[in-house]
Amino acid sequence: MTDPTDTPGGAAPDPADGLPSGARTPAPALARTPEELARMRARLGGRVALVPTMGSLHGGHRALMAAAREQADAIIVSVFVNPLQFGPGEDYEHYPRDLGADIRVCTEEGADLVFAPSAEDMYPGEQIVRVDPGEMGRVLEGEFRPGFFSGVLTVVCKLFNLVRPDAAVFGQKDAQQLALVRRMVRDLNLPVTIAAAPTMRDPDNLASSSRNAYLGSEERRSALALSKALLSGADASLTGPVGILSAARAVLDEAVAGDPPVTVDYLTLVDANTFAEVPSDFRGDAVLLVAARVGGTRLIDNVPLTL
Repeated sequence: MTDPTDTPGGAAPDPADGLPSGARTPAPALARTPEELARMRARLGGRVALVPTMGSLHGGHRALMAAAREQADAIIVSVFVNPLQFGPGEDYEHYPRDLGADIRVCTEEGADLVFAPSAEDMYPGEQIVRVDPGEMGRVLEGEFRPGFFSGVLTVVCKLFNLVRPDAAVFGQKDAQQLALVRRMVRDLNLPVTIAAAPTMRDPDNLASSSRNAYLGSEERRSALALSKALLSGADASLTGPVGILSAARAVLDEAVAGDPPVTVDYLTLVDANTFAEVPSDFRGDAVLLVAARVGGTRLIDNVPLTL
């Protein structure tokens, strides 16, 4: 498969293109194969932090790189649209890809190395052995996207083995993914420190996501109900789980009847460690999560709470 971000002749784009004169910063090294990665990784000294991404980098990814700089002396950013985590009818073929733009972001954020392999390099043969996320990965996103977390954990495990980072940074926006990566690291004794970066939000408070680009202006206005519902739930945190969910659900009920409507996949309050729904008398760390569709775009968001 040809990577659609390749430039003619396979030459890498100039990350400094489009930057003001005098504002150019050193471009990160670019590795396209595991062999190139191994050679370039060996040249990096000190602690190394990995920021795994699927490209189409935005402000949320910039925050991950900033958090990575606090964890290590060098930053490696992986850019790979992972086919294992896309189910039938999902947007793998149409997922936005622009390696040149991604490298410019990495340059501006001071990344040292970008690893952008092809699917053939990451999966040179049929991937028979995969990481099983267990019951924790078969609820919520795992229920609506069967096999999703197996694909995520498998590619993350492969990246850890290839990059050999001291630390890796994930976003709180993908809270279930973050929790499962932490559990995989613990259960498989992987020598990686997992750090979390807070959810980045666009100026209108919509959680930053590559999929936001799919929203039309009217759809985006309807989508703002997700963050409004979470805020309403958080404001009711002193009333306990029942009050939190009631406050959030009231906002979403209005959005369901809106134009264009919001179709809710789930709204739930879970234990932050197990992702099991909390009982009405729960006390401790929790996460209020929502997933919904607006038009053809599926969005997720969450807010951590302590009850």
